[in-house]
Amino acid sequence: MTTAIKAKPDWAGEDLLSRLVNRLIQTRPLYALMKRQARQVLIKTAENKGIAWRQMAEELESSGAKERLAEVTNLAVTYPAYYQVPFHAYNEGNLCWQAAFEVEPATYSMGLRVWPQEPLTWQAAQDRLRSSFHEVLANSGVGPVRDILDMGCSVGISTLALHRYYSQAQAEPVRTVGLDLSPYMLAVAKTRDTAGEVANWLHAQAEKTGLPDASFDLVTLQFVVHELPRDAAGAIFREALRLLRPGGAIAIVDNNPKSPIIQNLPPVLFTLMKSTEPWTDEYYTFDLEGALAVVGFEQVVSVPSDPRHRTIVARKPQAQS
Repeated sequence: MTTAIKAKPDWAGEDLLSRLVNRLIQTRPLYALMKRQARQVLIKTAENKGIAWRQMAEELESSGAKERLAEVTNLAVTYPAYYQVPFHAYNEGNLCWQAAFEVEPATYSMGLRVWPQEPLTWQAAQDRLRSSFHEVLANSGVGPVRDILDMGCSVGISTLALHRYYSQAQAEPVRTVGLDLSPYMLAVAKTRDTAGEVANWLHAQAEKTGLPDASFDLVTLQFVVHELPRDAAGAIFREALRLLRPGGAIAIVDNNPKSPIIQNLPPVLFTLMKSTEPWTDEYYTFDLEGALAVVGFEQVVSVPSDPRHRTIVARKPQAQS
C-alpha cells in the first residue's frame, strides 16, 4: 500500500498541531527559552559532528571583516519590516556581527542534516548539497550563462560555489554578483572572497536592486524564500523577471514541504525551528510554482534535489518577434 504524499507538514499552516506550537511560541518566557535552546542545539550538534563552530566564528571575527563594513554598506538602503524581526535565534536577525560570524558553521551543519544516516564529513556533505543544485540547473538546460545574480547571498558560500561551477563547466569567464540586505554578511563575504572571484558584493533589497533591465542570464535564491513573507517573495520574483534576459532562468533551492524527512521531524525540532523562523507557516503553505507563473515566468519545473530540499527552475519568456 502506497502512502499518499502530503502537500505540507502537519506542523505548518492552520492545522491543529501548528496552532498549538504557535501558541507556545507566542508565550514570551517559553519563546525566550526555545530561542536559547535552539541556539545551543545548533552549536552542540555541529561541534559533535566535527564542525568547529566557535573556532570558525572567532577566526572570522579576527579576520578584518569588521573593517569592511563601511566599504560594503549602502546608506540609501531601507530595511523592510519583515527583515527587522528576530530570527535564527538572533534578536537583530541578520543585522548583527554574531549572525554573520556564525553563518558559515551553521551552513555546514545544515548540509550534514540532509544525509544523517551516511558517514559524510561536513565538507563532503556541503559539496554534495551544492552539487545537487547545480546538477538540476544542468539538467534543466540553463545556459550559456555569462552573468549570474545570487540574491540573498549571505556570506557568499552559495555564490562562490555557483560562480566556480559555471566558470569550470563553461571554461570561460562568468560575471557573478552576490546581493544581500545585511552589510554584516557582505563584509564577511568580501573577506572570504580572497581571490576577488565575485564581481560585486551588493548591499540592496532584492525587491528593488537598482540593477539594469535584462542584465543577467541566471538569478538564484538559495535557501532564502523560507525566510520571506509571501508579498516580499512575489516582489522579488517580479524583480528577477525584470533583471533576466529573455530566455534567462530563475532558480530557487529551499526546503521541500513534501519531503518525508521534513514532514516527520520530531516535535522538539520543528518547534525549535518555528521559534527561529517567523515565516515558516507562510512558506510551507506557499505555492511557489504558481507565484512564479503569476508574475510572468514560464516552463516552471520543480524537482526534489536532495532528501530535504527542492529546486525550482523557471524561464523568462523569449522576446516576441
